[in-house]
Amino acid sequence: MAATPLSADYAAAGFGRTLVPGPRPALLLIDFARAYFDPASPLHAGVESARASAARLHAAARAAGIPVIFTRVEYGPNGEGGGLFWQKIAALSVFVTGSPLGDFTPELAPLPGDQVITKHYPSAFFGTGLAEDLHARRIDTLVIAGLSTSGCVRASAVDAICHGFVPLLAVDAVGDRDPAVHQANLFDLAAKTAELASEAEILAYFSRVQAAARKA
Repeated sequence: MAATPLSADYAAAGFGRTLVPGPRPALLLIDFARAYFDPASPLHAGVESARASAARLHAAARAAGIPVIFTRVEYGPNGEGGGLFWQKIAALSVFVTGSPLGDFTPELAPLPGDQVITKHYPSAFFGTGLAEDLHARRIDTLVIAGLSTSGCVRASAVDAICHGFVPLLAVDAVGDRDPAVHQANLFDLAAKTAELASEAEILAYFSRVQAAARKA
């Protein structure tokens, strides 16, 4: 008997059912720091296309009146705030206060009216109050872009669904340092946690949200 393709095996087991994005999304842009784009950085990932896609989503969200949240990472001089996560990953030293590698890239940086959250751990939700803020604003869907797919993007998507938000992953606007790791995590997120959508699909979604808001 021929081997069952992995996707068919997962589907047969009941993974990958569809979550429907709602009418009140927000855009979460995770850790678009210089550290991921500077070749001299230990976190360099070579994911410039993801940043370009995220910049277009950023512009579209603002034009549509959709809330935008940026995350950034920052630690004290000796890793204060990082706990065991700091101990696990030496490269987090690029995010010590004052390091230029922790700054947003000029191609994708917060604008007036955007929310900025400073975090110390992978998830945008952990220790930040993000869930409470989104619930207060009646957000039902979180469009997620950022870095890296296997790290902070994945952790944030998992926490998003745990807090009752539909995680809609912008596949053209997320990236990782290794394509195989990136693809494996996209597969697993689609099976268990998130919906995946192209940049074009998300732009169309934003347009529908904007049109509905104008009619309301």
